[in-house]
Order: sequence, then structure tokens, then C-alpha cells
Amino acid sequence: MLIKIDTYAEKPIYEQLRDSIILGIASGELAEGESLPSARNLAADLGVNFHTVNKAYDILRAGGYIVMDRRTTAIVAPKKTQGGISAALAEKLAMCAAEAICNGIDESAFAEVCAESYRKIKGEGISNE
Repeated sequence: MLIKIDTYAEKPIYEQLRDSIILGIASGELAEGESLPSARNLAADLGVNFHTVNKAYDILRAGGYIVMDRRTTAIVAPKKTQGGISAALAEKLAMCAAEAICNGIDESAFAEVCAESYRKIKGEGISNE
């Protein structure tokens, strides 16, 4: 998996790393049980500080996206069984909805963009309904 970071972006590098790995997991590019590079190796490959990668890995671990094992470093966690939306995810979606409302986007257009994004990441393509 190719991890892309933009050192000039306003978004912190650890968040870019976190997002990139979550997108890789969601799209199937990173499979359950797959090992990720050690924090030191990934930091060296990307030319960033070890603590930056370590922070991203800590956030991913806390979110249940990866498991840490000292012998094998970071491993993609098993996919969660279908369940309810976590409070943290609901909060993020609420903020996205609030921003959509502030930008004059109606509920149906917002829902369609959400659905298209979901299908695109899952590799199901985007329908032109």
C-alpha cells in the first residue's frame, strides 16, 4: 500500500497516516492480519519523525483498526462485525452534516455524497442514478 502524506497540508501528518491506513483497510488494500511496517521503518521510508508514526499507530490501535504485537509490530485487526455506529463516528458524521448545512447542501444531496463515497471506497463504483 502506498501511503501518501503532504508535508505542506494543514492536516497533521499523523492524521494523514491514520486516514491513509483506514482507507487502505476499508478498500481491502490492507487485509485482515496483514503486517504494517514498524513505526521506525515507516518513519524512515516517509522521512518523518518516529513519534509521528507512533502517534498514528496509537490512534489506530485505540480505534480497533490495528493490533500491536511486539514481535510482529502492527497488524490489521479483524473487521468488526456489523453493529451500531460508535459515538466517535456519529460525532464525525454530525460535524460533516453541520458543515453541509452551513454550505447550503440539502439532506438528499448530502446523503447521496455519503453513499457515493461509501460505494467508491468499498470498490463498488459510483452509480449514476
